[in-house]
Amino acid sequence: MDADGEKLTAAAHAISAEVDAAQIRQLQADVADYGRAEEAVQLTLTSFGKLDILVNNAAARNYSPLGAATPEEWSSIVGVNLVGAANYCRAALPAIRKSRGSIINVSSCYAVAGRAGMGLYDATKAGLLAMTRTLAFEEAKQNVRANAICPGSTLTDFHVNRAASSGISMHTLKIARRENSLIGRWAEPKEIAWPILWLASDEASFITGVTLMVDGGLSIM
Repeated sequence: MDADGEKLTAAAHAISAEVDAAQIRQLQADVADYGRAEEAVQLTLTSFGKLDILVNNAAARNYSPLGAATPEEWSSIVGVNLVGAANYCRAALPAIRKSRGSIINVSSCYAVAGRAGMGLYDATKAGLLAMTRTLAFEEAKQNVRANAICPGSTLTDFHVNRAASSGISMHTLKIARRENSLIGRWAEPKEIAWPILWLASDEASFITGVTLMVDGGLSIM
């Protein structure tokens, strides 16, 4: 699922190249559109027969100071980062209740740590933590677990491409974030994926309503 069809296809090809037995279904969509969330769930049920796990990982960024952000900017980012997650929870919950499955919401370490310049993003990510806790309360009786993870600085394609467009090398990029964690480096994407996989697994069967910091210690610095 992605709003960018080309990136969606590229990701599918990369997964297929890495995992021979991967069964992938693609759906280009804006997560703020609830109708597309229903389509995504139906596609999953038609293709695989059930739905066990929902990971809400879509996000939009905004760099306006809080004192200057327009109502339109707020509406846009809330629509993706918060309402988008709510849309997919609502659409998926009937199937996840049947499978006694799990929901993992991807927030951010900056949902709990302050900084300047990304207040809209950070506010929506903090709201996602509150939504996760409430969801855990409401769905416990249905045997559905809901948890959140808060990644720190992660060396994704977004950051790599953004740096390259500004003429910043990979080496310089890594050094620039060296002080953004106690561990002294960026996370690799797989280091965020592993905790998500664990929270979705039976190994975490007694864990719900939790915010798991996956930030190399940034939030306690």
